[in-house]
Formats: sequence, structure tokens, C-alpha cells
Amino acid sequence: MKVAVIMGSDSDLPVVEKGLKVFRKFGVDFDARVISAHRTPFEALEFAKNAENEYDLIIGAAGKAAHLPGVLAGVSTLPVIGLPIKSSTMDGLDSLLSIVQMPSGVPVATVAINGAENAALLAVQMLSIKYDELKVKFKEYKAEMAEAVKQKDVNIQSQI
Repeated sequence: MKVAVIMGSDSDLPVVEKGLKVFRKFGVDFDARVISAHRTPFEALEFAKNAENEYDLIIGAAGKAAHLPGVLAGVSTLPVIGLPIKSSTMDGLDSLLSIVQMPSGVPVATVAINGAENAALLAVQMLSIKYDELKVKFKEYKAEMAEAVKQKDVNIQSQI
């Protein structure tokens, strides 16, 4: 199991790194690359065209015009998860809308602005359809989250 995490710019790495930590926790192999839909369009197309030979899915992280996830989805047969990056303009709303408003026939699953953890968790969920060991780990993760909330409830109840 392997995921391609493609960033439009190296400035996206501080956000993307949060998702890479999730992959490390779940034992999901990944490659993280910088490929720009605008500055290196031919490389983006070539990558997307051949991605299915090496990866199970793609996460495309991009800010501002944020065309990268759509370009990758337009060429690749793999599922693409779009990760909108907060930019200096419009607090990332421009990125979110650029990714989520894909034309019919070119789906891109989209998470929240700077939602790298959820992008990685969605990827883990999608991969767990094929890889049973991930399904087990994801169920354990959900149980740990539930237990943490229950403990917070106990803590609050003891304070009031």
C-alpha cells in the first residue's frame, strides 16, 4: 500500500507534514513530492498518467488557484483527495472552492482547509477496503478517540 502526496509548492509542507505523521502512525508507505500544475504541467500530467503503477491513491495539496488535485484526477484513474492549503488570499477559501467545484466526471474528494490529518485518515479508510490490517488499525484508532472523549466527559463531570 502506497500513497502519493503531491504538493503544488514546498511551502505546503508544514501543513502536509501533519498528514504524513498519520501515515507513519498507521504504517502506510508514501512518497511526498512537489509538482506544480502551473509551473511543471507536463510533469504533473506524466506523474498522473503513470501513478497507478506505483500508488493506491493520491493526495493533492494546493493553495490559491489549487488546480493540482483536479489536474491529477483528470488524468489518473486513482482516487484523488484534495487538500486545500490556506493561502495569503481569502484565508484558503479560494483553494477550497477551486478543489471542491470539479466538473461532472472528474471527482476529487475534498477535506477542510489545511485538513491534512483528515486527508490522511480518509486515505487510510479508503485503503482499508483493500488492506485488512489497516481496517483493524483504524477501528483501534476510532476506539481510542472514543475513549479519550469519555475520559474528558468524566473530567468535566468531576469539575462541575
